[in-house]
Amino acid sequence: MDKSSLDVEQPHSMGTTIIGVTYNGGVVLGADSRTSTGMYVANRASDKITQLTDNVYVCRSGSAADSQVVSDYVRYFLHQHTIQLGQPATVKVAASLVRQISYNNKAMLQTGMIVGGWDKYEGGKIYGVPLGGTLLEQPFAIGGSGSSYLYGFFDQAWREGMSHEEAEKLVVTAVSLAIARDGASGGVVRTVTINKDGVKRKFYPGDTLPLWHEEIESVNSLLDIVPAASPDPMVS
Repeated sequence: MDKSSLDVEQPHSMGTTIIGVTYNGGVVLGADSRTSTGMYVANRASDKITQLTDNVYVCRSGSAADSQVVSDYVRYFLHQHTIQLGQPATVKVAASLVRQISYNNKAMLQTGMIVGGWDKYEGGKIYGVPLGGTLLEQPFAIGGSGSSYLYGFFDQAWREGMSHEEAEKLVVTAVSLAIARDGASGGVVRTVTINKDGVKRKFYPGDTLPLWHEEIESVNSLLDIVPAASPDPMVS
Protein backbone atom coordinates (compact mmCIF):
# COMPACT_ATOMS: atom_id res chain seq x y z
CA MET A 1 0.00 0.00 0.00
CA ASP A 2 1.18 3.51 -0.79
CA LYS A 3 2.31 5.03 2.52
CA SER A 4 1.50 8.53 1.29
CA SER A 5 -2.20 7.66 1.22
CA LEU A 6 -2.08 7.07 4.99
CA ASP A 7 -0.22 10.29 5.81
CA VAL A 8 -2.43 12.17 8.28
CA GLU A 9 -0.44 15.35 7.64
CA GLN A 10 -1.87 15.63 4.10
CA PRO A 11 -4.14 18.62 3.38
CA HIS A 12 -7.75 18.02 4.40
CA SER A 13 -9.84 17.32 1.30
CA MET A 14 -13.60 17.14 1.12
CA GLY A 15 -13.81 14.40 -1.49
CA THR A 16 -17.51 14.85 -1.31
CA THR A 17 -20.98 15.11 -2.80
CA ILE A 18 -22.68 18.52 -2.99
CA ILE A 19 -26.00 19.27 -4.67
CA GLY A 20 -28.18 22.31 -5.36
CA VAL A 21 -31.70 22.00 -6.80
CA THR A 22 -34.27 24.65 -7.70
CA TYR A 23 -37.94 24.00 -7.09
CA ASN A 24 -41.18 25.94 -7.47
CA GLY A 25 -40.56 28.61 -4.83
CA GLY A 26 -36.94 28.25 -3.75
CA VAL A 27 -33.88 26.03 -3.62
CA VAL A 28 -32.67 22.98 -1.70
CA LEU A 29 -28.96 22.46 -1.02
CA GLY A 30 -27.56 19.14 0.18
CA ALA A 31 -24.23 17.56 1.08
CA ASP A 32 -22.67 14.58 2.81
CA SER A 33 -20.38 15.07 5.81
CA ARG A 34 -17.09 13.18 5.21
CA THR A 35 -13.79 15.10 5.24
CA SER A 36 -10.73 13.07 4.26
CA THR A 37 -6.97 13.27 4.69
CA GLY A 38 -5.70 10.78 2.14
CA MET A 39 -7.44 7.53 3.07
CA TYR A 40 -8.01 8.69 6.64
CA VAL A 41 -11.43 10.16 7.54
CA ALA A 42 -10.50 13.33 9.41
CA ASN A 43 -14.08 14.36 10.19
CA ARG A 44 -17.15 12.21 9.64
CA ALA A 45 -19.72 14.88 10.55
CA SER A 46 -18.47 18.11 8.96
CA ASP A 47 -20.90 20.77 7.74
CA LYS A 48 -20.21 21.58 4.08
CA ILE A 49 -23.13 24.01 3.64
CA THR A 50 -21.96 27.44 4.77
CA GLN A 51 -24.01 30.59 5.29
CA LEU A 52 -22.92 33.65 3.29
CA THR A 53 -25.90 35.92 4.07
CA ASP A 54 -29.35 35.45 5.56
CA ASN A 55 -30.66 34.35 2.16
CA VAL A 56 -27.61 32.80 0.43
CA TYR A 57 -25.65 29.65 1.27
CA VAL A 58 -22.73 27.86 -0.40
CA CYS A 59 -21.88 24.15 -0.70
CA ARG A 60 -18.12 23.51 -0.52
CA SER A 61 -16.01 20.78 -2.14
CA GLY A 62 -12.32 20.21 -2.81
CA SER A 63 -9.72 21.50 -0.36
CA ALA A 64 -11.41 22.22 2.97
CA ALA A 65 -9.02 25.08 3.75
CA ASP A 66 -9.44 26.72 0.33
CA SER A 67 -13.23 26.56 0.37
CA GLN A 68 -13.38 27.92 3.92
CA VAL A 69 -11.17 30.92 3.18
CA VAL A 70 -13.14 31.76 0.01
CA SER A 71 -16.38 31.58 2.02
CA ASP A 72 -14.92 33.84 4.72
CA TYR A 73 -13.82 36.49 2.20
CA VAL A 74 -17.16 36.43 0.37
CA ARG A 75 -19.10 36.70 3.63
CA TYR A 76 -17.02 39.75 4.62
CA PHE A 77 -17.51 41.49 1.25
CA LEU A 78 -21.24 40.76 1.22
CA HIS A 79 -21.57 42.25 4.70
CA GLN A 80 -19.97 45.47 3.45
CA HIS A 81 -22.17 45.37 0.33
CA THR A 82 -25.32 45.03 2.44
CA ILE A 83 -24.35 47.99 4.64
CA GLN A 84 -23.66 50.20 1.62
CA LEU A 85 -26.87 49.30 -0.23
CA GLY A 86 -29.12 49.02 2.80
CA GLN A 87 -30.61 45.73 1.59
CA PRO A 88 -29.55 42.08 1.32
CA ALA A 89 -27.30 41.05 -1.57
CA THR A 90 -28.86 39.03 -4.38
CA VAL A 91 -27.87 35.45 -5.08
CA LYS A 92 -26.19 36.52 -8.32
CA VAL A 93 -24.01 39.09 -6.52
CA ALA A 94 -22.89 36.46 -4.00
CA ALA A 95 -22.14 33.93 -6.74
CA SER A 96 -20.23 36.55 -8.74
CA LEU A 97 -18.01 37.28 -5.74
CA VAL A 98 -17.28 33.57 -5.31
CA ARG A 99 -16.44 33.37 -9.02
CA GLN A 100 -14.18 36.44 -8.92
CA ILE A 101 -12.12 35.19 -5.96
CA SER A 102 -11.92 31.67 -7.42
CA TYR A 103 -10.85 32.94 -10.86
CA ASN A 104 -8.33 35.49 -9.60
CA ASN A 105 -6.66 32.82 -7.46
CA LYS A 106 -7.22 29.78 -9.68
CA ALA A 107 -3.51 28.86 -9.65
CA MET A 108 -3.62 28.46 -5.85
CA LEU A 109 -7.13 27.21 -5.09
CA GLN A 110 -8.47 23.68 -5.38
CA THR A 111 -12.15 24.06 -4.67
CA GLY A 112 -15.49 23.83 -6.45
CA MET A 113 -18.60 25.45 -4.97
CA ILE A 114 -22.35 25.66 -5.48
CA VAL A 115 -24.07 28.91 -4.47
CA GLY A 116 -27.80 28.84 -3.82
CA GLY A 117 -30.36 31.17 -2.34
CA TRP A 118 -33.50 33.25 -2.76
CA ASP A 119 -33.98 36.98 -3.35
CA LYS A 120 -37.01 39.16 -4.09
CA TYR A 121 -35.84 40.00 -7.61
CA GLU A 122 -35.22 36.58 -9.17
CA GLY A 123 -36.52 34.08 -6.61
CA GLY A 124 -34.61 30.86 -6.04
CA LYS A 125 -31.35 30.53 -7.97
CA ILE A 126 -28.52 28.00 -8.18
CA TYR A 127 -25.03 28.87 -9.50
CA GLY A 128 -22.16 26.44 -9.99
CA VAL A 129 -18.58 27.70 -9.59
CA PRO A 130 -16.32 24.76 -10.55
CA LEU A 131 -12.54 24.57 -10.30
CA GLY A 132 -11.04 27.51 -12.20
CA GLY A 133 -13.72 30.10 -11.50
CA THR A 134 -16.42 29.73 -14.14
CA LEU A 135 -19.93 30.96 -13.21
CA LEU A 136 -22.82 28.79 -14.41
CA GLU A 137 -26.48 29.44 -13.65
CA GLN A 138 -28.24 26.07 -13.62
CA PRO A 139 -31.61 24.60 -12.59
CA PHE A 140 -29.61 22.06 -10.59
CA ALA A 141 -25.90 21.62 -9.89
CA ILE A 142 -23.87 18.69 -8.57
CA GLY A 143 -20.23 18.64 -7.54
CA GLY A 144 -17.51 16.74 -5.72
CA SER A 145 -16.17 13.24 -6.25
CA GLY A 146 -19.61 11.68 -5.79
CA SER A 147 -21.10 13.68 -8.66
CA SER A 148 -19.68 11.23 -11.20
CA TYR A 149 -22.33 8.73 -10.13
CA LEU A 150 -25.24 11.19 -10.32
CA TYR A 151 -25.36 12.77 -13.78
CA GLY A 152 -27.51 10.05 -15.33
CA PHE A 153 -29.68 9.88 -12.22
CA PHE A 154 -30.40 13.62 -12.36
CA ASP A 155 -31.10 13.53 -16.10
CA GLN A 156 -33.85 11.04 -15.33
CA ALA A 157 -35.13 12.26 -11.94
CA TRP A 158 -35.02 16.07 -12.07
CA ARG A 159 -37.93 17.97 -13.57
CA GLU A 160 -39.00 21.59 -13.66
CA GLY A 161 -41.65 22.83 -11.24
CA MET A 162 -41.07 20.32 -8.45
CA SER A 163 -42.61 20.91 -5.03
CA HIS A 164 -40.45 21.46 -1.97
CA GLU A 165 -41.09 17.91 -0.74
CA GLU A 166 -40.11 16.43 -4.12
CA ALA A 167 -36.91 18.50 -4.29
CA GLU A 168 -35.93 17.57 -0.72
CA LYS A 169 -36.51 13.87 -1.42
CA LEU A 170 -34.49 14.08 -4.65
CA VAL A 171 -31.51 15.68 -2.88
CA VAL A 172 -31.46 13.17 -0.01
CA THR A 173 -31.84 10.22 -2.41
CA ALA A 174 -29.05 11.51 -4.65
CA VAL A 175 -26.59 12.10 -1.80
CA SER A 176 -27.32 8.66 -0.33
CA LEU A 177 -26.72 7.09 -3.76
CA ALA A 178 -23.35 8.87 -4.02
CA ILE A 179 -22.44 7.77 -0.49
CA ALA A 180 -23.14 4.16 -1.50
CA ARG A 181 -20.87 4.34 -4.58
CA ASP A 182 -18.18 6.90 -3.71
CA GLY A 183 -15.61 6.00 -1.06
CA ALA A 184 -14.81 9.67 -0.42
CA SER A 185 -18.43 10.51 0.45
CA GLY A 186 -20.11 9.35 3.62
CA GLY A 187 -21.49 10.17 7.04
CA VAL A 188 -24.79 11.99 7.34
CA VAL A 189 -26.82 14.11 4.91
CA ARG A 190 -27.50 17.77 5.63
CA THR A 191 -29.96 19.89 3.64
CA VAL A 192 -30.80 23.59 3.60
CA THR A 193 -34.03 24.92 2.10
CA ILE A 194 -34.14 28.62 1.18
CA ASN A 195 -37.32 30.40 0.04
CA LYS A 196 -39.33 33.57 0.71
CA ASP A 197 -40.20 32.33 4.20
CA GLY A 198 -36.55 32.00 5.25
CA VAL A 199 -34.11 29.15 5.78
CA LYS A 200 -34.73 25.65 7.12
CA ARG A 201 -32.01 23.13 7.90
CA LYS A 202 -32.54 19.37 8.11
CA PHE A 203 -30.31 16.53 9.27
CA TYR A 204 -30.54 12.90 8.12
CA PRO A 205 -28.44 10.38 10.14
CA GLY A 206 -26.57 7.78 8.13
CA ASP A 207 -28.65 4.87 9.48
CA THR A 208 -31.88 6.44 8.15
CA LEU A 209 -30.70 6.76 4.54
CA PRO A 210 -32.03 4.37 1.86
CA LEU A 211 -29.85 1.35 1.10
CA TRP A 212 -28.73 0.60 -2.46
CA HIS A 213 -27.57 -2.51 -4.29
CA GLU A 214 -25.16 -4.68 -2.24
CA GLU A 215 -25.15 -2.27 0.72
CA ILE A 216 -25.18 -3.82 4.18
CA GLU A 217 -27.57 -2.59 6.84
CA SER A 218 -25.88 -0.60 9.61
CA VAL A 219 -25.18 -2.48 12.84
CA ASN A 220 -23.94 -1.42 16.25
CA SER A 221 -21.35 -4.19 16.51
CA LEU A 222 -19.63 -6.77 14.35
CA LEU A 223 -20.98 -9.33 16.84
CA ASP A 224 -24.43 -8.67 15.36
CA ILE A 225 -23.41 -10.03 11.97
CA VAL A 226 -20.69 -12.58 12.79
CA PRO A 227 -22.27 -15.90 13.80
CA ALA A 228 -21.25 -16.93 17.30
CA ALA A 229 -19.05 -20.03 17.23
CA SER A 230 -19.26 -22.39 20.18
CA PRO A 231 -15.75 -23.05 21.49
CA ASP A 232 -14.49 -26.62 21.53
CA PRO A 233 -14.72 -28.16 24.99
CA MET A 234 -11.46 -28.18 26.88
CA VAL A 235 -9.95 -31.65 27.23
CA SER A 236 -7.51 -32.60 29.89
